[in-house]
Amino acid sequence: MEEQVAELLEFFKALADANRLKIVGLLAQNEYTVEQMAEMLDLRPSTVSHHLTRLSKAGLVSARSESYYNIYRLETKTLESMSQRILAQETFPAVTAEVDMDAYDRKVINTFCEPDGRIRRFPAQRKKFEVILRYVIQAFDLGVRYTEKQVNEILKNYSEDTATLRRGFIEYKLMQRESSGGQYWRIEEK
Repeated sequence: MEEQVAELLEFFKALADANRLKIVGLLAQNEYTVEQMAEMLDLRPSTVSHHLTRLSKAGLVSARSESYYNIYRLETKTLESMSQRILAQETFPAVTAEVDMDAYDRKVINTFCEPDGRIRRFPAQRKKFEVILRYVIQAFDLGVRYTEKQVNEILKNYSEDTATLRRGFIEYKLMQRESSGGQYWRIEEK
């Protein structure tokens, strides 16, 4: 995993400079010497060499000797395979392995709920209200049908405003109810 992150960082660092992107763009069209690119980009040859070293280190460019000059070219196959491998759908979620994905939810719950779990007040923002609903829905078991009275009894442990919570469960598709409103059941989160 650390190797993937290092490779990902190296790839993006190599491309994270306007002049390096211009060099890649030039080399995507043709092969050039340092001197040619320096003139085209209005840079010193030493600056272009520095950028080429960085791009070369990432495997994006290579050079061949011709007479007194090094002729640089873009490694398109490397660029394509690297971007496919690095930008694969599995790679980016793996980068977040050490990130606390529940930190925001905990902060919202701590802000709007008492230490005993009761809701102090309902958040005005929909995103935060949804966090509170996901927190409260944990009191209901999947596959169990509850009468409205049972739902209200459970919800009273969190708030006297049981109607707001019930409506929220339905609106945010955390619960369903019979058309008569007689029974409620929790829906599995996606």
